[in-house]
Amino acid sequence: MKTIAVIPARMGSSRFPGKPIAKILGRPMIEHIYKRVAMSKSLDATYIATCDEEIRQVAEGFGAQVLMTADTHERASDRVAEAVEKLDADLIVMVQGDEPMTHPDMIDTAVAPFKSDPKLGCVNLVRKIDNEADYMDFNTIKVVMNQCNEALYMSRRPIPSLAKSGFAGTAAHKQVCIIPFRRETLFQYTRLAPTPLEQLESVDMMRLLEHGLTVKMVPTEFNTQAVDTPADLARVEQLMKNDPLLSRY
Repeated sequence: MKTIAVIPARMGSSRFPGKPIAKILGRPMIEHIYKRVAMSKSLDATYIATCDEEIRQVAEGFGAQVLMTADTHERASDRVAEAVEKLDADLIVMVQGDEPMTHPDMIDTAVAPFKSDPKLGCVNLVRKIDNEADYMDFNTIKVVMNQCNEALYMSRRPIPSLAKSGFAGTAAHKQVCIIPFRRETLFQYTRLAPTPLEQLESVDMMRLLEHGLTVKMVPTEFNTQAVDTPADLARVEQLMKNDPLLSRY
């Protein structure tokens, strides 16, 4: 099963314009993501997908393979689908371009379920939220699951409710944006009409859920921090200072 990773990135983030090339410990954020993802033993190749010439130049400068896309995509999943249309791959792992603390073992964990389940179309990593600030943060995508660890709903709002037991007594989880698609599922995604809750929540996976498809949630032990704001960037820089992966790239 040929497996590739694609990192969608664009300059025009509404919350933090230009963030893919913002520096963390002297390197563009997108470089950290690319080089850490490429360490995964599960991958045959790693690419960056972008519509921005500035990102292309930076990425090729540190040796990345770049796939250019249209600048009209609202969803990262649609951008990735365009990027891989002519590539030979059975499994496409989308790694969001704001996850600089990605560990290569996370890729391996996310793709493992596909080896034993030929009907599986899409996986997301998930982690328990360990502090209430993250739970309340609009930039953290919360997910509630059924008893089979399949997503029921995703929201930027705090879910599930804390009305009965408070944060300490509630199992709250967040989506970790490492998302493998089987090839046919990714292209099915692009053929599906955008959905009301996808647009309301600004969460890609809601399109699959609203059309009745399954998104399997797989837990990860790694506690990453996505970068959505300049404050997040500063926080991540502190968290990454002693990261042993840095010495490998």
